Amino acid sequence: MPEKEVILTLEGLKKLEDELEYFKTQKRREIAERIKQAIEFGDISENSEYEDAKNEQAFIEGRIITLEKMLRNAKVIDDYEGTDLVVLGSKILLKDIDYGDEEEYTIVGSAEADPGTNKISNESPVGKAVLGQAKGTVVEVNVPAGVLHYQIVDIM
Repeated sequence: MPEKEVILTLEGLKKLEDELEYFKTQKRREIAERIKQAIEFGDISENSEYEDAKNEQAFIEGRIITLEKMLRNAKVIDDYEGTDLVVLGSKILLKDIDYGDEEEYTIVGSAEADPGTNKISNESPVGKAVLGQAKGTVVEVNVPAGVLHYQIVDIM
C-alpha cells in the first residue's frame, strides 16, 4: 500500500525539518545523558528515573520515524496568491452568516493544521467546503452541532 502524501507549505516543511533536526541532535543527546545518569543511580529494575528516560527515548525515536516518513512523502505547495478559487495554501476571509463574525484562515494539509493559529486542514469540514470555491460563495458546513453557513469574503 503506498504511503499517504503529506501536503505542506514551505513554512510547514521548514518547521518539520527543524523539529527533526532538534530531535536527532539535541533531544537524543539529552536523553542519552539522562539514561546514563539514571544508570549511575544503581539498580535499574526499580529506578523510575531510568524508566522515564527510556519511555521518553522511545517517544522521541517514534517521532523521528514519523517525521522522516512525513518528509519523505512531502509534497510542497506553492503560495497561490491571486487565484480566483480557494486552493491549498490560500488565505481566506470567512464570514459566519449566522453570527456576522469574520475570521481569516489559511488552508493547509493535515500535517500542519493548527486551529490555534487559524491554519485549517483541507480535510476538515470547513476546508472541504471551501476548496475550489470562489470569492462571494456561501458554503454549508455540516458539523456535529448542525449546519454552519460561511461566505468567502476574500481570497488573499
